[in-house]
Amino acid sequence: MNAFIFMLPAAIGLALAGLAALSWAMKSGQFDDPKGAAARILDETDHPS
Repeated sequence: MNAFIFMLPAAIGLALAGLAALSWAMKSGQFDDPKGAAARILDETDHPS
């Protein structure tokens, strides 16, 4: 029972940290164009010099 006292707040804290990270990623535009990066890699107009 003593371990439960420490594990429950730790689990809640990790869940809140994950939610905060997801919220930050959504606000910073990490998921705006998921198909664009896949299409850009196939674009042959960008030639390295």
